[in-house]
Amino acid sequence: MDDELKEILGLRFFVGSIQGLLARTLRGGLIVVPSAPVLVDLMDDAAHREALVGSDFAITDSGFFVLLWLFLKRERLPRISGLRYLRALLSFPEFRKIGATYWVMPSAEDAKANCGWLKSQGMEVGADDCYLAPMYPAGRLQDAELLARIERKRPAFVVLNIRGGVQERLGFFLISHLSYRPAIICTGGAIAFLSSRQVGIPVWADRLMLGWIFRILHSPVGFSPRIWKGLRLVPMVMRARKS
Repeated sequence: MDDELKEILGLRFFVGSIQGLLARTLRGGLIVVPSAPVLVDLMDDAAHREALVGSDFAITDSGFFVLLWLFLKRERLPRISGLRYLRALLSFPEFRKIGATYWVMPSAEDAKANCGWLKSQGMEVGADDCYLAPMYPAGRLQDAELLARIERKRPAFVVLNIRGGVQERLGFFLISHLSYRPAIICTGGAIAFLSSRQVGIPVWADRLMLGWIFRILHSPVGFSPRIWKGLRLVPMVMRARKS
């Protein structure tokens, strides 16, 4: 394993700089951005575990995970959130090229808001550059229609904006069956923070790992269960070996 990747919980976590992350993204492959609840599901869901372990690498999106690793293992991991990663991609010249991206959206409403925001940022994203995800079942996923659309357009970057726990399995299916190797980026709802489909998170709050405060104040009923589920990460980290 190279110096920019570190194996933790069976996943290869990227531990380099944001510039290194953008350069590595150009190599293609499945890039997962697991939150604490998504990491917890490694224990119980075989298809989910297969997708995460089979990814090319994960980024350290979860501030809770990074802090746990620091306090329990006495090792500092550089954190790059999914929101920071997406912001960096949106200013990356290769990402901004016409036809370079393909976006999987969770709903027509999200697609309209997200595409409108992308266009306001100078991104040429049309209806033919988006796909509305159906309701995917549990277990291993397949989506022949999405696969065919990506094969036809052959974008360099496929951005999955659907929820964690699903996007990883979909991304694993795509990277396993495509005839070429785009970067399949599982940033989930990160774009919704920018397009106002979810509460906005300032850059300073994201860097200080305080985004969860904004989310719980905005939607205490909807976000609280994610916090409780994320606490199950504590024993996982305690049992993890420090490489």
